[in-house]
Amino acid sequence: MNQNAAIRTLLALYTALFLAFLYGPFVVMAIISFQQGPEGGPQFPIIEWSTFWYKHVLGFAPPSRVAPLPIGEALTRSLTLAFATMVVSTVLGTLTAQAFRSQFKGSGFVFYLVVLGMMVPGVLLGLGMALVADQFGIDRNWWSTAFVLHVVYTYPFAFLVMLAIFNRFDKSIEEAAWTLGVPPGRTFRKVTFPMIFPGVLSAMLFAFTLSYDEFPRTLFTGGREVTMPIAIYGTFAVEIHPNLFAFGVLTTLFSFALLTIYGVLMSMSVRRARLRATGLQEDVA
Repeated sequence: MNQNAAIRTLLALYTALFLAFLYGPFVVMAIISFQQGPEGGPQFPIIEWSTFWYKHVLGFAPPSRVAPLPIGEALTRSLTLAFATMVVSTVLGTLTAQAFRSQFKGSGFVFYLVVLGMMVPGVLLGLGMALVADQFGIDRNWWSTAFVLHVVYTYPFAFLVMLAIFNRFDKSIEEAAWTLGVPPGRTFRKVTFPMIFPGVLSAMLFAFTLSYDEFPRTLFTGGREVTMPIAIYGTFAVEIHPNLFAFGVLTTLFSFALLTIYGVLMSMSVRRARLRATGLQEDVA
């Protein structure tokens, strides 16, 4: 009994340290973001609590010696690139995982070829793509060369998520639909896809988040029009002001909002899938 209590105590301590290490930087960032502006800098103690830097990020603060963060167009590029990457990677990942439900010659080679995109270091892959583009006279842009590398990087994650979903999928449900004479395409739309939709949502979230935060691959292939991580890095490398931390807090809240939407959609899709499973024969007839 004493040994079990000691193990539970150690596990609780480890969990507490892990959470502190995980969320500690966010707490510090949030505190510094309320520093007085424009005189206050990123240091303790807080001179005076203020929301100046949030107004500065949103463009509501009066002009000062601190230049606004160059995140307007860069943020739009990052969101556009992340959305396009999410769509393409999720579609490719779902189709590839669907293909792997049946054994085919060379499946092992194809599997490792797909996951290679997430194993190669981003710096090397970005540098290689930049050299190839220069050799063939291809202009490097965030919507072309960078987009290709974002898909190469996020596609394996979407594929692995969907592969895990399909490995737990009960094929007898599809076979029941086929027995009723439902064509394969309609079976996928009416039966398979609603049941794997939670996995599709997970793959979409992975692809969007990884692309939105991607730095090394975009650095070499994004061209002159920078995305948000590169724009923030350029500002951070010159001088640090609390507006960076205010923007970090807003970005984190945006991520939490995405997770909330993901949770709501996940709950709705699971509930809908259960209802579909109970009335499967009537739905596909």
